[in-house]
Amino acid sequence: MFTDERRADWVGAACRLPPGSLVVVRGRSAGERAALAEALCGIAPLLIAGDERLAARVGAAGLHLPQARMAEAMHWRARHPGWIITASVHSLGAMARAREVDALFLSPVFPTASHPGAPSLGAARAAFIAAAAPAPVYALGGVTARNAALLAPSFSGIAAIGALL
Repeated sequence: MFTDERRADWVGAACRLPPGSLVVVRGRSAGERAALAEALCGIAPLLIAGDERLAARVGAAGLHLPQARMAEAMHWRARHPGWIITASVHSLGAMARAREVDALFLSPVFPTASHPGAPSLGAARAAFIAAAAPAPVYALGGVTARNAALLAPSFSGIAAIGALL
């Protein structure tokens, strides 16, 4: 599950996740991101998006990097060998540059309320991109119980925001 800036019951949503799930804590405000991470500690393993200091402070399972910072993965792996390091990717070119990550989140696979009007990859193109990945790939963006069935076996799983609220 990915969090976003919405005022939502993220704790309740995290409590409903199936075993083996994790939560990527995102948010533009450092204070809100920290408060949310602290509220979610102990419910599910956490990855903190783009904030390595917060990840270390709350004892997160690791760090999630936006595509623009994906090249930092090797640095963070060296500093925190036990962390799970993930990154977002949005194209085949970005997928080709992915190194030293444990998993990738490919988005947006379908039209999504998080990015209204943004072009989506579509199930077939996303599957093609995921097949070229050097690490497990999770579909993100507009994934629902209904359209998840359209995803090809090249995905290791799904990630969602609004569908879990």
